[in-house]
Amino acid sequence: MRKNLLGRISKGEPFSLRELLLLTWQLSVPAIMAKITTVMMQYIDASMVGMIGAGAAASIGLVNSTAWLIGGVAFAMSMGYTIQLAQAIGAGEELKARSLVRHGLWAVVIFSFVLGGSCAALSGQMPYYLGGTTDIAEGASTYLYIYALGLPFLAVNFAAASMLQASGNMKIPSLLSVSMCILDVVFNALLIFPSRNVELWGWLIWIPGGNLGVAGVALGTVLAEVCCMVAMLYVLLKKSRQLHYRQEQLLSWQGELQEATRLGVPMALEQVVMGSAYVAFTCIVAPLGTVALAANSFAITAESLCYMPGIGVSTAAQTLVGQSVGAGRSKLAQRFGYVSAGLGMLVMLVMGIVMYICAPGMMALLSQDGAVIAAGTEILRIEAWAEPLFAAGIIVTSIFRGAGETKMPTILNLVAMWGIRIPLATYLAVDYGLPGVWAAMCTELCARGLLSLGVLIWRGEGLYRRA
Repeated sequence: MRKNLLGRISKGEPFSLRELLLLTWQLSVPAIMAKITTVMMQYIDASMVGMIGAGAAASIGLVNSTAWLIGGVAFAMSMGYTIQLAQAIGAGEELKARSLVRHGLWAVVIFSFVLGGSCAALSGQMPYYLGGTTDIAEGASTYLYIYALGLPFLAVNFAAASMLQASGNMKIPSLLSVSMCILDVVFNALLIFPSRNVELWGWLIWIPGGNLGVAGVALGTVLAEVCCMVAMLYVLLKKSRQLHYRQEQLLSWQGELQEATRLGVPMALEQVVMGSAYVAFTCIVAPLGTVALAANSFAITAESLCYMPGIGVSTAAQTLVGQSVGAGRSKLAQRFGYVSAGLGMLVMLVMGIVMYICAPGMMALLSQDGAVIAAGTEILRIEAWAEPLFAAGIIVTSIFRGAGETKMPTILNLVAMWGIRIPLATYLAVDYGLPGVWAAMCTELCARGLLSLGVLIWRGEGLYRRA
């Protein structure tokens, strides 16, 4: 049914509202389930870190924003090709689609290798730039160094998954993402802790361990990404009906790179805007103490359980809008945009209610420190109020990207993050501490969602007309 509905986009066939909702939901569900499973595995991952102590959690939390920044910039390169790919598939240009896959993967490898190497070279001083103290700086540097060296594997894995999703294949990338998370937990269990005996159903089982601590967390993530990347490339280049590798004369890579640059540079700037704001946000939290920094890090992991469904819907939205634009069906693309935004907001409204009610239990899964649990519970309940409009911001960004408009999300995020969140968080941190900082985040997410919806409606059908 999904294949039939998706294929109707390029054939110019009409869609009823029920069919729009059904196709959007069918493409969203695998991505949502994968994202939720990913977060659950991150919970286990974070709880393992919590067993090491609050200092280890603070070390990782200190440089997580920097890792997100370089990862986001690398991912922007692949998105420049993915957007073109979705539109090429919608237009029925299969040779162009395969050309974009091959050239896009090479571009991502080269770009992420340079970016990751540069970040690894700076990893020793980065924790001090972020305001970290000596007791957590060494662990933070080690984590960032390993993550940066593994960036090419992470970037290629993301690129291959995004390309499969652009073709409408949500199931395989989702299943592989789940597998990657399970592998991450297994590798972490083997690398973080020392060798030990564990009693299971009356049997004493010896489990080997690397006793690497924080370094084991980063190394486990990279190894899991490598395994998933190999499988993802196999599916993309061998099994995909539309995109698999074959001996043929490809189109010129120069034009594709030029268009990828046009699309990717605004997204890279968006990642710099967002990533640097996350870094600044961490710098605001860091002076509040180790408990605040650990609670902030764990709460971000806990909150991701709520917004991952929104990201799942946004993945479907980008594919559907992109293919509709490629097929020259601007009105259909607009309808997919509105349906996706409404569906995502509804899903995240429910998740926000769940987060508010279950906040103490969510934090207890991640930390055994009472002070960290209490602080995390308070800030999660503040953030729960923003979830529906947070969904709007996430999904509208993907709608714009699917339409080939990558500048507007950068402008909206710049205004929201640096015009609202960071100044307000700086002001509120003085008198209200960590709750004040998260109240600023909640305010900014609501404002960003309203701005995004307003611009989407204002642009109208003209947004979706292919240049």
